[in-house]
Amino acid sequence: MKVIFLQDVKGQAKKGEVKEVSDAYARNVLLKKGLAVEANAANINKLQAQTKANEKRAQEELEEAKKLAAVLENTVVTLKTKAGEGGRVFGSITSKQIADALEAMQLKVDKRKILLDEPIKALGTAIVPVKLHPEVSADLRVQVQAE
Repeated sequence: MKVIFLQDVKGQAKKGEVKEVSDAYARNVLLKKGLAVEANAANINKLQAQTKANEKRAQEELEEAKKLAAVLENTVVTLKTKAGEGGRVFGSITSKQIADALEAMQLKVDKRKILLDEPIKALGTAIVPVKLHPEVSADLRVQVQAE
């Protein structure tokens, strides 16, 4: 019996795959637990429509990420903090602070996408990589100034 998998099934198939399995396994396990549906014409058309919609959504996300990357490349985030002698910062500048500063500039970037190896602990300008999409990343300039 041909089935369309609705979820990943370890050792069998991934979500969205159409595969031939034994009738007993399909009826007693896959269909009963809702892991798959029978691969008839209506279900195959529904799967193709979902696949097209997912591809379109992924393309739109990629375009949005490219636009945001272009904006971030030309943006300088200025953060003011208390500093001591020799340009040492009291505490440090974290990705959360950078994300909050970007949000104040009407740029929405999740703090987990800001790839800061270690917090910034010195005054001056630092280049911080931001991974917006698996295929898109940008370099953000962060300028740390003393109050």
